[in-house]
Amino acid sequence: MDTTTTTNQGKTGDTVQINGTALATTTRVNFGSASVTPTGVTATQVTFVVPSTAPCSGQVSVSVTSSTGAISDALPFFVIASPTTTGLSVTCVSAATGGSVTLFGTNFLSGTQVGLGTVGNVAVTPTQPSQVTFTAPANPGQVGTVSTQPVTITAGGVSPSGTTLIDYCLAPAITSVLPTSGTAGDQITVNGTGFVGVDPVTFTDSAAATATATAVFTPVSDTQLVATVPGGLATGAGSITVHTCGGNSNAQAFTVT
Repeated sequence: MDTTTTTNQGKTGDTVQINGTALATTTRVNFGSASVTPTGVTATQVTFVVPSTAPCSGQVSVSVTSSTGAISDALPFFVIASPTTTGLSVTCVSAATGGSVTLFGTNFLSGTQVGLGTVGNVAVTPTQPSQVTFTAPANPGQVGTVSTQPVTITAGGVSPSGTTLIDYCLAPAITSVLPTSGTAGDQITVNGTGFVGVDPVTFTDSAAATATATAVFTPVSDTQLVATVPGGLATGAGSITVHTCGGNSNAQAFTVT
């Protein structure tokens, strides 16, 4: 007996071939406790589809019954449970670099690859049934600031697409800050692109010391935010940068007065 992949294992909906002799009078396949009507019968081969009533996973005995009621010897068949995904360790990765991701779910042990939508597939060898860690590849052709991709795993079957998603993000870019100078407590408007999930806005002073405006900036849109100049910075020429999941922006000149 073998499946279309020549192994004695499969999942619900797979087509299975039973190879043997004197099979021409087969009327049903005994798949565990289920009775299945064959989809094809010849003297040396019986074909059937693994029924929806098959157990979620585990070994079952498979035999055939002839038109005279004779039952063949039984062979083992292992039902592979279809995988499911439930979440990720991160919600986004940089489009430029990708990154390490842990996928959570069920029935991963026979997994061979993780799919990331149009970005591509990653070969995996899970060591746990409920999670697998892999490196998401970069998405160098990305145009939009955020590209949302479905994450699936192939493990006996393919997990449902769309239940687990990851965002690929481009790095932000600053085009201007207004005003171009200020003191602690002043509000500065930062213009640019890719301001999605900003955390944090960083001010660097003339002594190369940094201070973040993590809790004192207000997102306006994905092209503008308002940040409050933090205290403790040395006066003189410095810069402002913005960080998102996509990475760090360019450093835009700003003078602390």
